[in-house]
Amino acid sequence: MNSATHQRSWILGIYRRVASTALALAIVLAPAVVATRSAQAQSNTESVLYSFASAPDGAHPYAGVVRDPQGNLYGTTIQGGASSYGTVFKLDTKGNETVLYNFPANGGEDALPTGLTRDTQGNLYGTTYGGGAYSHGSVFKLDASGKQTVLYSFTDTAGDGAVPQAGLVLDAQGNLYGTTEQGGDLVNCYEAGCGTVFKLDTTGHETVLYTFTGSAGDGYWPTADLLVRDAQGNLYGTTFEGGASGYGTVFKLDPTGNENVLHSFTMTGGDGANPYAGLVRDPQGNLYGTTTWGGAFGYGMVFKLDPTGNETVLHSFTFTAGDGADPYAGLVRDRQGNLYGTTGAGGAFSSGTVFKLDATTGKETVLYSFKGTGGDGAYPSAGLVFDAGGNLYGTTVDGGASGYGTVFKLTPLPATTTVLSSAPNPSTYGQTVTFTAVVSSSAGAPPDGETVTFEQGATVLGTGTLSGGTATLSISTLGVGSHAITAVYGGDSNLDGSTSKAVKQVVNKATTTTALVSSQNPSQLGKSVTFTASVTPQFSGTVKGTVSFYDGTTLLRTVSLSGGVAKFTTSTLTSGVHTITATYNGNTSFDGSSASLTQTVD
Repeated sequence: MNSATHQRSWILGIYRRVASTALALAIVLAPAVVATRSAQAQSNTESVLYSFASAPDGAHPYAGVVRDPQGNLYGTTIQGGASSYGTVFKLDTKGNETVLYNFPANGGEDALPTGLTRDTQGNLYGTTYGGGAYSHGSVFKLDASGKQTVLYSFTDTAGDGAVPQAGLVLDAQGNLYGTTEQGGDLVNCYEAGCGTVFKLDTTGHETVLYTFTGSAGDGYWPTADLLVRDAQGNLYGTTFEGGASGYGTVFKLDPTGNENVLHSFTMTGGDGANPYAGLVRDPQGNLYGTTTWGGAFGYGMVFKLDPTGNETVLHSFTFTAGDGADPYAGLVRDRQGNLYGTTGAGGAFSSGTVFKLDATTGKETVLYSFKGTGGDGAYPSAGLVFDAGGNLYGTTVDGGASGYGTVFKLTPLPATTTVLSSAPNPSTYGQTVTFTAVVSSSAGAPPDGETVTFEQGATVLGTGTLSGGTATLSISTLGVGSHAITAVYGGDSNLDGSTSKAVKQVVNKATTTTALVSSQNPSQLGKSVTFTASVTPQFSGTVKGTVSFYDGTTLLRTVSLSGGVAKFTTSTLTSGVHTITATYNGNTSFDGSSASLTQTVD
């Protein structure tokens, strides 16, 4: 592959992920942002651990970082360094950077290193999109002393792959697994091939485990950052395009090389399109990932795929109200099953976000919006890593003090706990119920002067202002039945937000009182007389429904209430004494009631 072709492939394959103006590449950035969004409450504080400065330092860390047991971080940059062709770097716990390796020029071909994998001996393994002996990419090893060894150079011939865009997975025997975006079948699958899945053993021998065909529903162009390998040796990944609808796939490859397309993205009905990133797998075998585009609003989404291949869209990015857009990176999962990731665009400052997603409820929280100014990073294109304290680490392609990208750390804000109670419970329809939310903080003093939102599902019932950590809401409009009410504290720059457990508020029917009067009593035979029934609720509200008027046991007429009043006029009563009864028939909110009077007709 010549340099121009290689660079075009890189731009189409990777750099189109990044809305970056700092890079000297003539590409159109999408989508354009026309206004700054309102910031959501942040749940983490960010610190820039390191800002890249280009040469002799690295520039533009496209991939994420890996972390050793001592807390040192390792990663790559795709430009900068002594030769301007990228670096492998180490960042210690004090933020001191060491360039471990400078990629050399390779016949004019950029190396363009991707993400790293680290073994227990401290060796680092990675791939380069270009370079290698044949300029089609390579697999390399960097030992703890900084010595680099090219383990394999892709040939792009005889079924071999080319231009790996993903990092590597290491098994217990030291074998490496990865994908190439192109290569494989160069005859039947486009000019450059549709890509491969490969294995590299400890001697440097490569085996192509699978060649993508792009036909009969198969995917092509696997661009994901990593494969996922389960205990049985099955590999899981994504392809950017192909599948039944042409918008990419999730696939499974068993140890014998048999591939199964688990899901084909459709870009219809809220489904996603074009997954750039890899997957994360939970202990139950569910797979989670992102698509760059598609979803309900076209800005990408987070999905779950169960072991049978059934897909659930957990969140569609909106690009509004501070939400992110275009998630190019994969996800990480905490012990509680929450998912964390980045978006390459959107956020409060249109420079990307870090988000958290509750995998059970689908509730998304924007943990941080990158500013892209004042030394902050911009446009994260890679996933995240955790430490034992719950801190998150990652990279931004742009921004920082010199505009060449950053390594950042997100520290969780002190946790809060919101506890909700109600009184009275059960209540009666129309009765005032007071909901009380108490917000406490692990940092000591509770929040004060801020807002708590009281919600029933997606419906906001009202808000209350915190005073000494307590906020209340009094309402009398809940309908008869059972209501699950929660209180949401959104957090601030000093404290994390929290949501209470739902309180089950039971509302019973209210009693009523009916009063009956006659317009003329006694009345004259043949003359009109009007009976007026007024129905009063036990607490509040306007009673609706019907009132039936009886003469003894004989129904005279049923009349609808208007403003709690029903009237019946008649001139047909016979001479004598009549027992007139008005019966309110009740409804879903009110119990019935009745009243009687003795009407004399002369």
